[in-house]
Amino acid sequence: IDKDALDAQVKERKIQEAAEKAEHERFAHDMKKNDKLMCLLEERQKNEIKDMNRALTEFQKNFQKPETRREFDLNDPQALKKDRPARVSDDDPRCTISGMQKFMGEDLNYDQRMKFQKEQLREWSLQQQKDWKNALADQKLADDLYDKFRIELDQKIMEEQRKEEESRHAVCTATKNFNRIQAAELDHKNNLEKAQKIKDDMDEITCLLRGDFLSENPDQAIGPWGKHNVLVNRWKGMNQEQLMAIREFQKEQALEKQRVREQERRRDAEWDRQCLQAARAQLLWERHQQRQNQVQRRDLDVVNAELSQEQKAKNIYLKEEEYSNIPTDEFYAQFNTTTR
Repeated sequence: IDKDALDAQVKERKIQEAAEKAEHERFAHDMKKNDKLMCLLEERQKNEIKDMNRALTEFQKNFQKPETRREFDLNDPQALKKDRPARVSDDDPRCTISGMQKFMGEDLNYDQRMKFQKEQLREWSLQQQKDWKNALADQKLADDLYDKFRIELDQKIMEEQRKEEESRHAVCTATKNFNRIQAAELDHKNNLEKAQKIKDDMDEITCLLRGDFLSENPDQAIGPWGKHNVLVNRWKGMNQEQLMAIREFQKEQALEKQRVREQERRRDAEWDRQCLQAARAQLLWERHQQRQNQVQRRDLDVVNAELSQEQKAKNIYLKEEEYSNIPTDEFYAQFNTTTR
């Protein structure tokens, strides 16, 4: 360990700390000095401002008095005590047109005149209230009569609608019954046709099973040399009489089938005609009901329009009678009061 070097470093460090401390103390002393100087300058500035304000106040008090100003008459606190009233009487010569000191309705007898007018308005108001109550009573009576008439008319309309609904219900019931009967007849016809078809099929099957074609009747295979001479390759053949019989039977079946088809066509045509007639009757009945409803609604509208015109005429008559009973001067006074 180099003790001399360490001692030299410690000594140098102490010298440096002492120099820094001396520098900080000097800086703090300068700051305190500057603070004191600033306080003195601020105090001096405040005193100068105070002296200037005092001097200005003394100057204004001695040389700029309010009485010496041109606009003192506008700010004079004793102006109202010194001033004369706007007018002494209604005939004051100072109350000229350009002075605007006297207007219509601002005379000195204003209080007595207003009291008389208020009493007069009260009488008019009582009379108007009485007339208004009478008009309301008449209006209520007319409304009651009109409501009674409307209720009776509505009851009649409801009765007509009920009858119409009943008739429509009856027509619908009759139509349903007719359709039900027609459907039952159609089902019965279909059942009969089905049974007939089954019977025909069974007859046809029985005929085929018992016929010579499937039963291998030996007569059809008889050869030219006798009954015992059987032609094997022709045992399924038929003679002319048998063919004619079959053809006749087929013709009868075709005629029967054609007759059945004709009957079905006629029945279907009759059914379509009846359905068309029922639909046409239903359409005509609905149009007739619509026309009746339109006529009823038109009559109701005419009656309502007449009642409305009568009501408007009555209201106009009441208003005209009310205004005609008021005198002209009273009417204009009342109109001015109302507008105010």
